[in-house]
Amino acid sequence: MFRTDKERAVLFGEFMISRKATVRATAAEFGVSKSTVHKDLTEQLPKLSSSLYSEVRKILEENKEQRHIRGGLATKQKYENAQK
Repeated sequence: MFRTDKERAVLFGEFMISRKATVRATAAEFGVSKSTVHKDLTEQLPKLSSSLYSEVRKILEENKEQRHIRGGLATKQKYENAQK
């Protein structure tokens, strides 16, 4: 699927930007682990494309700020479904 790690990092970045996706969604789309996606985006991408990395960084920060809200909503839905 990927020829190189560098190509993979750029593809992950472009996917995240185009869909404002989370690391989990990106990992699921490409069939790799969350760790692989995060490592490629934070370690490889800055060396390859600083402009792409800055956009990805904004999305990562936004997702980090919202994760406690998403987690709370998921827990709420879980218990609402369990009561039915």
